[in-house]
Amino acid sequence: MRIEKLTKSSRKALLELLEGRNPASYKKEQEAVDEIIRSVRERGDEALFEYEQRFDRCTLTKDTIRVTREEIEEAYRALDPEFIEVMKRAAANIAAYHEKQKVNSWITTQEDGVILGQKVTPIDVSGCYVPGGRAAYPSSVLMNIIPAKVAGVPHIIMCTPPGPDGKAAPGSLAAADIAGVDEIYKVGGAQAIAAMAYGTQTIPKADKITGPGNIYVALAKKSCFGVTGIDSVAGPSEILVIADETADPRYVAADLLSQAEHDPMASAILLTTSEELAVKVSDEIDVFLTKLERAKIIQESLDHYGYAFVAESMEEVIEAANAIASEHMEIVTKDPFEVMTRVKNAGAIFLGSYSSEPLGDYYAGPNHILPTNGTARFFSPLGVDQFIKKTSIISYSRKALEKVHEDIELFARNEGLTAHANSIAVRFEEPSGKE
Repeated sequence: MRIEKLTKSSRKALLELLEGRNPASYKKEQEAVDEIIRSVRERGDEALFEYEQRFDRCTLTKDTIRVTREEIEEAYRALDPEFIEVMKRAAANIAAYHEKQKVNSWITTQEDGVILGQKVTPIDVSGCYVPGGRAAYPSSVLMNIIPAKVAGVPHIIMCTPPGPDGKAAPGSLAAADIAGVDEIYKVGGAQAIAAMAYGTQTIPKADKITGPGNIYVALAKKSCFGVTGIDSVAGPSEILVIADETADPRYVAADLLSQAEHDPMASAILLTTSEELAVKVSDEIDVFLTKLERAKIIQESLDHYGYAFVAESMEEVIEAANAIASEHMEIVTKDPFEVMTRVKNAGAIFLGSYSSEPLGDYYAGPNHILPTNGTARFFSPLGVDQFIKKTSIISYSRKALEKVHEDIELFARNEGLTAHANSIAVRFEEPSGKE
């Protein structure tokens, strides 16, 4: 792992490197995605079946595109019963955490007849996308569907690509059933996003689409935003570890590699005040690479986006961490809670030597669908809020409006909107006496 001094120039170079992974920079792929969306929008199921044959080598019809109860039961039988029980325990933790995020409608009243409030309503249909193949992660299924369920969404659908045999990944199907999905469709890629955004003859239109995917899925979600809501345009996975001389180098090395194994474009960054620790972490990484199954992917990731930066002070470390705004952040220092209070930008923060990132990926309860590509500066993890709408409630009596109508009319006239002013003024042209 490369070890460098943390300076203004090295920090700037790192930020530019990471920003280069932004999905917006993929012009050729965007053109392909736009064509897929246009075709699905115009031809519906017919286009879906053609793309599934082309990309997933699977022949589908309107009678086989939806996953049946029999297929879900078959998926359960294909899985280790102990794994199924673990998924159920993880689902309970995720549900319990997200229950605490629920908000209620509220109303306030004043004596002069002013009533203000906020009505909270779940969206009608949420659509969850789940990758297939080696990227089929049941944990992501739980993380996408359970918050929607907790929010009270009445209709939850899921799209996931089938294999050439026409079957979806058993783990994804079982996880979706545990989480409470209503319908599952065997469709993948950008065509699945387009189908949920615009609706087809078989797949209903979703009010919001969530879930991870490859660059084509990310670009399709970006293109469909506005027609439907999305969680975010997700980039490659990221981990940033803040550590001092008290950290265990073996633990830090293992945690950095836990994200590097996702993708050759994943980033794994160590920010530390200890050069000795940086050297030891690099040595431990070399040892792990001789043992781990996905060593080739990990090595590619580290070659491009793996760094250990040594800073003069913890203040410099925290400043750099806030600028990077990593998806996952571990703080392994003498007093991690004190450091955490100074961190402003991160998708999820893991505190202490025994809070490694996979704890959040699978089991603790907080959502692992997190902002990437520096968007933790302004985005939040997926949660209940993403599946509800908040509607303002306003009611004034004549008495209440009479007190403020001249203010409103003046405001409107100063904006040149005389019809706005008139809408208020007509109510006071002559005494009414009505409440």
